[in-house]
Amino acid sequence: MSSYHLDHLAHLETEAIHIMREVASEFERPVLLFSGGKDSICLLRLAEKAFRPSDLPMPFLNVETGHEFPELIEFRDRRARELGAKLIVRTVDQAIANGTATPAPGEVSRNKLQIPVLLGAIEEFRFDCAIGGARRDEEKARAKERFFSFRDSFGQWDPKNQRPEIWNLYNARLNAGENMRVFPLSNWTEMDVWEYIKKEKLEVPNIYFSHTRECFRRGGQWLPVPPPHTDATKPDPYAGARPKPTEARKTMVCRVRTIADMISTGMVESPASTVDDIIGEVAAARVTERGSRADDKASEAAMEDRKKAGYF
Repeated sequence: MSSYHLDHLAHLETEAIHIMREVASEFERPVLLFSGGKDSICLLRLAEKAFRPSDLPMPFLNVETGHEFPELIEFRDRRARELGAKLIVRTVDQAIANGTATPAPGEVSRNKLQIPVLLGAIEEFRFDCAIGGARRDEEKARAKERFFSFRDSFGQWDPKNQRPEIWNLYNARLNAGENMRVFPLSNWTEMDVWEYIKKEKLEVPNIYFSHTRECFRRGGQWLPVPPPHTDATKPDPYAGARPKPTEARKTMVCRVRTIADMISTGMVESPASTVDDIIGEVAAARVTERGSRADDKASEAAMEDRKKAGYF
């Protein structure tokens, strides 16, 4: 007799595929945010399962801070080519040059500057829905998110003004100028992501695995030493993010648990060289993966403040 029982990963997969198909049916101009990180890699596989053999019904969008790991950019571009998808890239550098983003004096991280870039791209291409790989287990502000996260005409998120989601029914109605952010991986955990990567044999950027890198100690964590500044005719893009003489430096065997840019990504000492090794580390971890993100340490409500302003 056939069994219709779904195991844990299969249930999460079918839920996410259902949400992606809801997006394709309810919205006119959706976009999938793809950074090359592990969560968005899972989104790509889910999109393939939801829509193949047809073409993916949405382009990819990535907002660059200008401080990305080179390995991540190479992986992002290559995967988009392999899938035959249109990749749209908008950068903080462009936004600073045209005046739509203004760095605060003394602020090193460009995380907040991604907000006007993302909102500008949504307006430029008239996207009415943006799919992302955020998960509720990552951070307390993200734990407040619904699958369909409503944003007002200014791109802002109000956690107290979200729509109920009962019996897997989603209200996708929007007025002109409003926007929806959709998170198919909301119920997934870091462990689920890595087990799905193992199950589907998905390729991930090599910086998720153990490698040797020079780092320096700041704010209680190890940050990667940025590439050397070689063009004296231009300002150093990593000014303020380079190690000070008083900050300890160390060449270490390490990897990343979660990838932001080189200014915000904390490295963790680890010998993990396979997906099974990473799954073992995640099972034993006592700190959430975003505990290694410097941009979340600015204040107790750093993530929620950014999200209310339009951050993903």
